[in-house]
Amino acid sequence: MKKIWLAILGSAMMALLAVGFSAAAADMTYSGEIMDSSCAKMGSHEGMMKAHPGMKDAKQCTLGCVKAGAKFVLYDVASKTTYELDDQQKPMQFAGDKVKVMGTLDKATNTIHVTDIKPAS
Repeated sequence: MKKIWLAILGSAMMALLAVGFSAAAADMTYSGEIMDSSCAKMGSHEGMMKAHPGMKDAKQCTLGCVKAGAKFVLYDVASKTTYELDDQQKPMQFAGDKVKVMGTLDKATNTIHVTDIKPAS
């Protein structure tokens, strides 16, 4: 009887842990601009585009900076927050655009684990 009770208690604990982990991993939506990490540190593309006259818009600037070694990030102009993106392929088609990024945020590293990116509406 004691073994059955322990098995039931163990199963209940596992179920509670599973619910807790699934709730913590729920995707959230983050809004901002897909930017390169270099320009995000400055808060805009303005300085980089002045230094490189061949860059005519945010898309060219972002792609050029990433080609030179920067990383794609999500920059929220309103809060001046930069989010690292764990996926460096999905953001490419949205370079310089306002978007909504769906994913989970690792608060320790300020990295979004990207599940989807859509144009802002």
